[in-house]
Amino acid sequence: MLDLFIKTVTQGLIYALLSYGIYITYKILDFPDLTVDGSFPLGAAVTAVLITNGVNPYLTLVIAMAIGAVAGLCTGIIHVKLHVRDLLAGIITMTALFSINLQIAGANMSLLGSDTIFSLLPLGDMGLIYRKLLVSFVLVLIFKFVLDLYFKTKNGLLLRGTGDNENVITTLAIDSGNMKILGLVIANAFVALCGAIVCQEQRAFSATMGTGQMVFGLAAVIIGTTLFKRFSFVKGTTCAVMGSIIYKTCIQAALSAGLPANLLKLITAVLFLLILIVGSIGHKGEARS
Repeated sequence: MLDLFIKTVTQGLIYALLSYGIYITYKILDFPDLTVDGSFPLGAAVTAVLITNGVNPYLTLVIAMAIGAVAGLCTGIIHVKLHVRDLLAGIITMTALFSINLQIAGANMSLLGSDTIFSLLPLGDMGLIYRKLLVSFVLVLIFKFVLDLYFKTKNGLLLRGTGDNENVITTLAIDSGNMKILGLVIANAFVALCGAIVCQEQRAFSATMGTGQMVFGLAAVIIGTTLFKRFSFVKGTTCAVMGSIIYKTCIQAALSAGLPANLLKLITAVLFLLILIVGSIGHKGEARS
């Protein structure tokens, strides 16, 4: 039971990196970015190919982030420069990335026998599940602090302002379109990073592993922000982390209760719907008061 709990928390921590990306696009930019379902496996595909060719696993994370940033850049350019609607821009990039991922790593690729970020650290006889928990926690904490610091900078405040009131940013002689592109670049860099870590944690890549990641990220962010909205001192990044862990726990609890694994996507969809309904009820209650 303890091992299962640790594995669930570890999964929640890893996918919190995905939630960071969704938090930027959904909560800050109000941008429904479906690029996520393509940039997630993109990071995994790049990582799988690099590791099997002897590249240091930690270096692959940096490369995956860079490639994911390029994916976000493409969506941003399609939306801002080519004037394609936000939802369609994400769909176009996501569709293109599916073929690109197949070209990079094929339909499946195994990393069995290769070193990963979890096996390289000199942690003595520490068990693998504890290694995964520790490494995931450290990475999530580092990037949380980086994001929190960034949001306090002038550029970070302008990014937040773009989502809150685009017209105000324009009056400051700032190109709001470029700020949107920057937000998409950062967000998809985090999404690709998450894909890279998931690939190393599972020691495998699958071309379909990105399916439904947008839904998961949205659900995690909504759970976190809904539960902690009354606590102003809780940062958005913290909400994303907690929402990710809670959501993974709910899914694992459903599976442990005996629901078939092949109903996982159905469980995810139902949970997401319930979260939206609860959130909608909460907003109506606040409006009436």
